[in-house]
Amino acid sequence: MPVISMANSKGGSGKSTSALVLACELARGADVVLIDADPRRPLSAWSTLAPPPERLDVVSSAGERAIQDEIDEAASRVPFVVVDLEGTASRLASYAMAESDLVLIPTQEQYQDAQAAVDTLAELKRAGRAARREIPSAILLTRTRAAVKPRTARHVAEQLRGLPGTRVLNVELVERDAFSALFASGGSLHSLDPRDVRGIEKAIENAEAYAGEVVKILREVV
Repeated sequence: MPVISMANSKGGSGKSTSALVLACELARGADVVLIDADPRRPLSAWSTLAPPPERLDVVSSAGERAIQDEIDEAASRVPFVVVDLEGTASRLASYAMAESDLVLIPTQEQYQDAQAAVDTLAELKRAGRAARREIPSAILLTRTRAAVKPRTARHVAEQLRGLPGTRVLNVELVERDAFSALFASGGSLHSLDPRDVRGIEKAIENAEAYAGEVVKILREVV
């Protein structure tokens, strides 16, 4: 079953949010295992705040020696596995990428994030060489402006989209209160209270489009 890993050698790129939003959206129609391989355990903490979606199981990784077995075990029993990796290059990240059917590289529209994305693509290539296969990947722009973007953000996005042989998702994960609220309240976008959180409907539309594009890519590469 498809394994999707979130990787970026820079922390704060939006990996955990991207993993959580995708996993919750996929879980609306299929069983999903979300593996929290970030030492900070943001997704494990999220799962304790409120009951996760019924079809979503959160697993805290035991580390680099266990990650491949954890991925294999999860993939043997559910249609989708989503892995949130730590924000640094590591053997654990390399092992997880080698097990993945698709590696998403969440990246903010900032120069440091763009460089980290390029570094991650290079690390992914090395992981693929070790696994003797090409590992499909795509960059996901995160925390983007819903309205007019600053010039620097536009320039960074253009540079990333112009990288030879690099796929960048058409859908961007927009900066929204609803995505941040998940880590404060638990649950999914569909369980948030509109009296407490603004823009839930727009966030749901964004999440649906994001998950839809990921599934489309998986159909191409798996």
